[in-house]
Amino acid sequence: MSDSENGNGDSDATTREAVVLDYLPHGRPDDNRPQYQKDALAYAVAVDDFSLLELTLTDEADIGIVDRVTIGDDADDAIIESAREIEYEDLSNSAVSELEYAVEAIVEAEEDRFVDFYNDAQPITLRLHQLNLLPGIGKKLRNKIIDKRKRQPYESFEDLSDRVGGLHRPKEVIVERVLEEIRDDDLKYKTFARDDEA
Repeated sequence: MSDSENGNGDSDATTREAVVLDYLPHGRPDDNRPQYQKDALAYAVAVDDFSLLELTLTDEADIGIVDRVTIGDDADDAIIESAREIEYEDLSNSAVSELEYAVEAIVEAEEDRFVDFYNDAQPITLRLHQLNLLPGIGKKLRNKIIDKRKRQPYESFEDLSDRVGGLHRPKEVIVERVLEEIRDDDLKYKTFARDDEA
């Protein structure tokens, strides 16, 4: 994003997109306040860094599951009053169920970004490569991916699976890793989902 850096060099997006995972027009079920005092809520996953969000919605909000919403200063409609980051455990059951489909939709819609990961992945340590973080990619398959990309960068997931024998589902491999990074706070290396300690 072009607005992603403020004057201090901090990465602080003023506007970002998110995919709605669940919509609670009557607020949280565990909120014991009277109905008229509860705000409508939505759970969402950010497109840029897969952070999980709880959105407080305005009375005019008309959104549905899997809708893309804009959050921040430049939001085109004023349906979101506030957004705060939450943990995986804070999601509703419906949001948890929808998460895999939402991540898959993001990876599909932003194919170039994730194909570039296969093109640009680098060693993390002398013994560990970023590609090895992906489920099912061992040393042999990693070397095939690197060898083929030296000749010509990959152009799509289809190109990847056609050129690299043994890598049959490159999109699903990325989706699986993203979900693992979202669910597990204790992962040492995070490539796609935001790592608060980084």
